[in-house]
Amino acid sequence: MALHRVSSMGSYEHVRGSSPARSEHRKISFNPVGTWVPSAAKEEPVGAFEVSKSRRIVQVAIAVVYCLFAAGIVFGYAALKPVLLEEDVYKDSCPKLRTQADNTCYEQEIRLNFMFTTAAVATNVCALPVGTVLDRFGPRVCGIIGSILLTIGALFFAFAPNIPFDGYIPGYFFLALGGPFVFISSFQLSNTFPRHSGLILALLTGAFDSSSAIFLFYRLIYDATNYAFTPKKFFLVYLLVPLCIFIAQITLMPKNSYKTVGELVSHAEDPANDIRPTDNHITDESRLARLREERRQHRESVVSEITALLAREGEEGDKQTQQEERKKRISGVWGALHGRSALQQIKTPWFILITLFTVIQMIRINYFVATIRTQYAHLLSSHDKAVHVNNVFDVALPVGGVVAIPMIGLVLDNTSTPFVLGLLVSVASVIGILGLLPHLWAAYANIFLFVLYRPLYYTAVSDYAAKVFGFHTFGKVYGLIICLAGLLNFVQSALDAATHKVFDGDPIPINVVLLVVAFLVGVALVGYMWYKSRKMGRYRLEDEAEGATERLMPEPNGDVDDSG
Repeated sequence: MALHRVSSMGSYEHVRGSSPARSEHRKISFNPVGTWVPSAAKEEPVGAFEVSKSRRIVQVAIAVVYCLFAAGIVFGYAALKPVLLEEDVYKDSCPKLRTQADNTCYEQEIRLNFMFTTAAVATNVCALPVGTVLDRFGPRVCGIIGSILLTIGALFFAFAPNIPFDGYIPGYFFLALGGPFVFISSFQLSNTFPRHSGLILALLTGAFDSSSAIFLFYRLIYDATNYAFTPKKFFLVYLLVPLCIFIAQITLMPKNSYKTVGELVSHAEDPANDIRPTDNHITDESRLARLREERRQHRESVVSEITALLAREGEEGDKQTQQEERKKRISGVWGALHGRSALQQIKTPWFILITLFTVIQMIRINYFVATIRTQYAHLLSSHDKAVHVNNVFDVALPVGGVVAIPMIGLVLDNTSTPFVLGLLVSVASVIGILGLLPHLWAAYANIFLFVLYRPLYYTAVSDYAAKVFGFHTFGKVYGLIICLAGLLNFVQSALDAATHKVFDGDPIPINVVLLVVAFLVGVALVGYMWYKSRKMGRYRLEDEAEGATERLMPEPNGDVDDSG
C-alpha cells in the first residue's frame, strides 16, 4: 500500500494571503476521478467539537485496532507461504519428478506467488474506487464495504480445499480489496483532534505496517499446535474481525467524515446553506422561516466556537504556519506544477520519471517479499538457512514499518526532495547489491535496510506528489501513479517464471537486471529534480529581490513604501 503519509506538510494547503488566525485549508481529495462523476448530495459537515471527547477517543482507538487486524494483512505473505506449502496448496501442480530440496516445485511456487502478486495489484488499483466511494458516500459506507470484502476473502480461503475451483487466489484478492476500504476511510479521524492529527495518522500508519504480523502470529500458532490449527480454522476465527468492523461502523464510527477547521468555517459562513432541497416539501411558511432561522443561528454558533478556538491557539497557529513555510522552502520543488490540470501534469517529465521509478521499485519490493525464501535457498545453498532468513524477515517487516515512522518524518521535513530521492536510489542500490551476495551477514543487512526502505519509499512518493503536483489534482495524479505501478506488478510473475525456468532457480540474473534498471531510472529522476530545484531556487531569489526593491521604492513625497 502506498498511502502512508500524504505530505510532510500534512493533508492541507494553507491559502496564500490568509490570516494565520483564521486559516483556510484545502482538503486533499482521495477521489481520483474528481469531477468526472456526478456529485453526491450536499453533506452536512461534522466538526470535532460537536462530538464528545470520549466518543472521539473511542473512534480513534477502534480504527487503530481494526487497521491492525485488517489494513495490510496480505503483505504478511512471506509468513503465510510456509503454512500453505505445508498444507500442500497447489501441490497438484508439481510433476512428481520435478521437486526441489524442500519438496516443492516451481509450478507450485509460481501459483502461490501469483496469488500474492494479484493481491498486491488489487491493493494499489483499489485506491481508485476507494477514493470515489469515500468522497461520495462517506467513511461508514467505505468501512462496511471493507468488512464485506474481508468476509468474502476469509470464506474463500477457509473453504478453498472444498470448492470445485481455485479459492485461494480470489480469497487473497478479496482480503487485499478489503484493506484499503478500511484503512483509507480512517484517515479522516485525524480531524477528531486537530492538534494531534499527526499522532493519529502515525498510529494508523503504524497499524497498517504492523498488520503484516497477523500471519506471522498465525504461523507461530500453527507450528506450536503441530499443524492442527489449519488455515480453515484460522480464517473462520478471522471472520470475527470483519464482523467487529461492521458492528463498529453502524454503532460508533461516524457516518460522514470529520471536517477541517477551514471546511467548517467555509460551510458555516455561507448563507446558502440555510436553504435545503427538502424545503420544497414544506408548505407552512412560518415553519419554513423558523427552520431557516435555526440553521442561521447554528451557523453563527459554529463560527463563534471556531473563532474562539483559533483565538486560543493563535500563537501556536502562527508558529505552525512558519514551520510549514520553512518546509516548503527546504523542499526545493514545492509548487512546481501547482495550478496545472492533471492532463498537463502527466505529460511532463515530473510525472513520467516518478512513475517509472515507482513501477520498478514496487516490482522489486513485491518480488522480494514473494520470493525471499527461494532466493536465499539458492544463494546460501541451504534450505534451513533460507527458512531462518525468512523467519527473521517475517518479524522485521512489521517492526521496521513502525520504527521507521519518526525517521521518515525527520527526513521529509528537514531535507529537500532531490535529497530524499537520492537517498532512495542509494539505499535501493545497496539493497540490490546485498541481494547478490551469498553470505548470511549480507542477508541480515539486506533485510534491515529493506524493512526501513519500504515505508520510506511509499511515503516519499506520496510526499513528492503532494509537493510537486499540488492538492487539487492529488487524487487523480497520485492515484494514476499507484494504479499503473500496481498493474505492471503482474510482470513479477514473468520474472518468477524466468528465474525458475530460464536460470534454474538462480535469482542473481533477474536481481542484476532490476538493480541496473532501477539505478538508471533513479539517476535520471534525481538529476532532473536537482536541475529543476536549482532553477526554481534561482527564480525564487530573483522574485524576492524584486519584491524587496519594490517595497523600498521611494514614494513621490519622499517616504519609503515598506508596507509589504
